[in-house]
Amino acid sequence: MAVKNQLANKPKERVSFVAYLNDKAVRANVTKVVGGKDGPRFMAAIISAVQTNPALQECNNGSIVSAALLGETLKLSPSPQLGQYYMVPFEDKKRGEKVAQFIIGYKGMIQLALRSGQYKKLNVLAIKDGELIRYDPLNEEIEVSMIQDEEEREKAPTIGYYAMFEYLNGFRKTMYWSKSKMLAHADRYSAAFSKDATEINTRYGTKHKVSFADYEAGNYSPKDEWMYSSFWYKDFDGMAYKTMLRQLISKWGIMSIDMQAAFTADNTIEAPDGSREFVQTDQYIPEQEPTLIEDQGQPEPAPAPENVPLQVADPGFEPDQQEGLVWED
Repeated sequence: MAVKNQLANKPKERVSFVAYLNDKAVRANVTKVVGGKDGPRFMAAIISAVQTNPALQECNNGSIVSAALLGETLKLSPSPQLGQYYMVPFEDKKRGEKVAQFIIGYKGMIQLALRSGQYKKLNVLAIKDGELIRYDPLNEEIEVSMIQDEEEREKAPTIGYYAMFEYLNGFRKTMYWSKSKMLAHADRYSAAFSKDATEINTRYGTKHKVSFADYEAGNYSPKDEWMYSSFWYKDFDGMAYKTMLRQLISKWGIMSIDMQAAFTADNTIEAPDGSREFVQTDQYIPEQEPTLIEDQGQPEPAPAPENVPLQVADPGFEPDQQEGLVWED
């Protein structure tokens, strides 16, 4: 009886992601969505994405597949190198486990916009110190003197962000935000980002968090790196690009059905009933001394992105070199 009770109380061993994909029911579900011919390609792509992200391997396997299938229906690649969308670990306290959150990248937004066939031009870029001559918000005209040397331009500090689109019919819309406005936006809508120095409460006690300016200058202890895991710290420009495109397209752009679906699914996880549930977090789950990541309230009122990749590794995945992935139509 004692042995029986011990076996009953013993926690189930976690099934590896590849073993989970080999389940017939899972393969049947994937085939139903992507088709038999595209099944192996889809499997190889998501296995590669999972293997480059150790934290993602700790997520519920079903949530990973669900996020990847969502990306597949939008015909976007899960490859971190392409940056079209990301599967980001989220600590779901309601379920008591980590789940994969679907995050669209700014490059994915561009892909979906161009596929509509309505855009003649679509661009977003950082404006460097010394380049901006003037921006007229009334007539939406910008005058700049771009730094011609690419290496010099790369080193120059960013002072703002510019986005624009032009339809085939000639309709044109532009937008410019100063970096200070973008910082204020990130500080307001990202719970994991702080523009100014602040004190934060963690499960390890109160911690001092330096300002973003000090973070950029490297004026913080390496042992506190885990406190700066927000995408706004790791790739501020990428987050700013997504913010600009989302603000611009959602307000004035033509949005295809796929674009609408992507905007709706952005920053969501799969709920127990199969629907998509919004979760407001842009904090990556670090491997050491993490903060407590939890549900953080309602969605922000204005369109805003909350994620860009943090860790990018060589996806060099060869299906026949990984543990027994089997595909049968």
